[in-house]
Amino acid sequence: MAPPPPPPPPPPPAGSSALDALQFLSTALSQRGPYALPYAEETKWLIRQHLVSLIEAYPSLHPQTSSFTHNDGRTVNLLQADGTIPIVFGNVFYNIPLSIWLIERYPLSPPSVFLNPTTQMVVKANHLHVDRSGCVRVPYLQNWVYPSSNLVDLVRSLSQIFSNDPPLFSRQNPNPNPPPNPIPSPPPNASRIFSSLSPYASRLQGRLTEDANEVFRRNAINKIIEAVLADIAGLHKAREAEIEGLFATQAELRRREQELACGVREMSEEKEGLEQQLQLVLMNMNLLEGWVRQNEGKWPHEFDVDNVFQPADVLSRQLLECTAADLAVEDTIYSLDKAMQEGSIPSDMYLKNVRALSREQFFHRALETRCELHVCRLRSQAWPLGHRIMLHRRLVGYLNLYGSKKCYFYPIVYIIVVLGFGNVACNVQSFCVI
Repeated sequence: MAPPPPPPPPPPPAGSSALDALQFLSTALSQRGPYALPYAEETKWLIRQHLVSLIEAYPSLHPQTSSFTHNDGRTVNLLQADGTIPIVFGNVFYNIPLSIWLIERYPLSPPSVFLNPTTQMVVKANHLHVDRSGCVRVPYLQNWVYPSSNLVDLVRSLSQIFSNDPPLFSRQNPNPNPPPNPIPSPPPNASRIFSSLSPYASRLQGRLTEDANEVFRRNAINKIIEAVLADIAGLHKAREAEIEGLFATQAELRRREQELACGVREMSEEKEGLEQQLQLVLMNMNLLEGWVRQNEGKWPHEFDVDNVFQPADVLSRQLLECTAADLAVEDTIYSLDKAMQEGSIPSDMYLKNVRALSREQFFHRALETRCELHVCRLRSQAWPLGHRIMLHRRLVGYLNLYGSKKCYFYPIVYIIVVLGFGNVACNVQSFCVI
């Protein structure tokens, strides 16, 4: 069994450095399995940059992961920046506790901002940008534009808006519905009202007293962090490209594996079929060899080869005899042609013999055609138009063949073919052109 995925990293403690926050974000955004954050891979780098810039500008905010419940009841594990933001009200610095949730489609969609009032705080009624549940809606969120919008500008906008109209008051205020400007000047109880809003008092004032060496050291650390992050981003892109190449190679290898497996399977099936055919051939060979051994010596040493095979009926016998005679005449004419070319016989004898053989061959072929027609009629098969056309072409071919003989013999044949199962009547008139 595979080991379970590691649990999500603990959030950095309050007041930790930007390097600690960077380490936490790198670990949280690289989580896989059930603890993976639901952000797109191509936006995780930008999310980390936004949060790092926010922590550098406002150290009172620190990143962490927590469960967020949507209005439809879905619960997801998201990143948030939790802490306080500074405001200036009545020339005094105060801190407003809130949480900035980075929803799943961040930074394409704006984050969700909620106030975190303690048990001694109450949300100001009828506030222009905060509802009774503490949800913040400011113009910067409504006009959020990717990729120009970021968290630093969002917090800066919140600080300016809340400085003009604070969203939280203490429950100890005797007036449950304070007017829009409850504190026109810094009264003695102003610090009491806003001191309970944050456990991180006077952090911004401490930042103003930092000396130049501390600022220089922090800037140097930030530059080193940026350089390291740039190197990490380059390595990450290179490794991603390498992984994509390996994935493509793996897909190609799997495709070839399937093709090879299919080829092996087809060859195995073909081999089995050939083996079955081989067994059938061997079995038939054994049967034939056995028959030869059993019948060896039963036949006389000399027998008529022409009588071994017998036609099925009289028409078939007549058709076979006509075909044999036709081929015999063809061989004889061929031999006469060779003898004429070699000068073995005179030309007048050659012409006389070829004329006689051509007439005999024509009648054999005509009789062969009539036999074919009778066979088709006896078998009760419809005489197709294509067969009639083939027969007509064959007879015309006979005429052309005899017309090309060197004996100047041109037979004129009148062929009457009756459609369907009709007979063929041939009337041959021959004459010799001298």
